Amino acid sequence: MEHVLEFERELDDLEKRISDLRRFAAGGNANLAEELERLERKLDKRRTEIFDGLTAWQVTQIARHPARPQVMDVIDRLFEDWIELHGDRGYGDDPAIVSGIARFRGTPVVVMGHQKGRRTGEKVRRNFGMPHPEGYRKAQRLFALAERFHMPVLTFVDTPGAYPGIGAEERGQAEAIAVSIQTMIDLATPIIVTVIGEGGSGGALALGVGDRVFMLKNSVYSVISPEGCAGILWNDGAKAETAAAALKMTAVDLRALGIIDEIIDEPGGGAHRDPEEAARVLGAVLERTLDQLRSVPIGDLVDARYRKFRAMGVFQER
Repeated sequence: MEHVLEFERELDDLEKRISDLRRFAAGGNANLAEELERLERKLDKRRTEIFDGLTAWQVTQIARHPARPQVMDVIDRLFEDWIELHGDRGYGDDPAIVSGIARFRGTPVVVMGHQKGRRTGEKVRRNFGMPHPEGYRKAQRLFALAERFHMPVLTFVDTPGAYPGIGAEERGQAEAIAVSIQTMIDLATPIIVTVIGEGGSGGALALGVGDRVFMLKNSVYSVISPEGCAGILWNDGAKAETAAAALKMTAVDLRALGIIDEIIDEPGGGAHRDPEEAARVLGAVLERTLDQLRSVPIGDLVDARYRKFRAMGVFQER
């Protein structure tokens, strides 16, 4: 892999040794079956040990991994007849949010999500996955389309947060996020939300209100990034690792708190190491959930969605 995280280096070294031995054995130079078997057992054991004991900061690093599948990768692998729709019909288009219509296992659906981009040019064009207000207003236009034609909505969250620039604020960033949340709460069609990478603040929540909210195992979801939290609390971004643990931002933490409904497992070593298998598992969960939601009367679905989000958090009346 081009980008190897510090705690992945041992695994990367083992994988290289196995690859070299296989290549050597394929040339008929020696019988290395026993050695290959030993190394593969060691690799499986160490992969399990490392990834079962990740810290919140290490999970954050995986969620941000450059090779981690993004929304367009999910669309390419799971959806058919994809047609991207652009623009908010008021200001312009925002490439940070991809949206359109497609078929999922034969069912017409509306699909949208944050796209960070891979190479430098695409990252700049998509503003590193940080939407402007027109991105959320484009999403609202697609929500209305989904409701009108009775199409379920599938959203995929992967953003550091909404763009905080002057232009975005002038065009009503906070209002656009709030209206998006309100629209999703009331939307008369099934909604499935999946956090596939990084879920940051209101920029994520604007696409994050659903009848079911899932997270891939090595994704994160929080009100603020660990670096931002560390900067505010300690005036020291270097304390991001401490902040990540305190924020309770991993899928395991959020499932325990009742913020999400289910954790979707990833291949050994993370989705970035086997995107095809990650997509297969995700697709199976989405298909099963969509079948369940479509059997519920729409009025009951919307009422349950409202109660679900109203019940989150702890407060005391005085």
